[in-house]
Amino acid sequence: DVQLQASGGGLVQAGGSLRLSCATSGFTFDDYGIGWFRQAPGKERKGVGCISPSDGSTYYADSSVKGRFTVSRDGAKNSVFLQMNTLKPEDTAVYYCASVNAVIGGTVSGSYDYWGQGTQVTVPA
Repeated sequence: DVQLQASGGGLVQAGGSLRLSCATSGFTFDDYGIGWFRQAPGKERKGVGCISPSDGSTYYADSSVKGRFTVSRDGAKNSVFLQMNTLKPEDTAVYYCASVNAVIGGTVSGSYDYWGQGTQVTVPA
């Protein structure tokens, strides 16, 4: 079975950093694009960034995270990471990782087939 497990969330002060992990299993890691999404309270789920595990190419959804968030992967661990720096209160959300059988999945949630449970990130104002 395809499984993804996100972890690493927590409470962090504004300006701080967190590194989220997405451990995957049940599929050939290099064959699946992995995306990170987030959902703030009362809002729809939105794409953050994605990576092609086969070649490491990345794409970020919008200017609000570019330069602050970095998606990376570790093929030996079948894991993808989201390094989040200079966190802001508006980054508060539940963060999810997802996978799709494609070179890279993009940042539209409907493109993805498999989802992990979310991990909460809270940045107090």
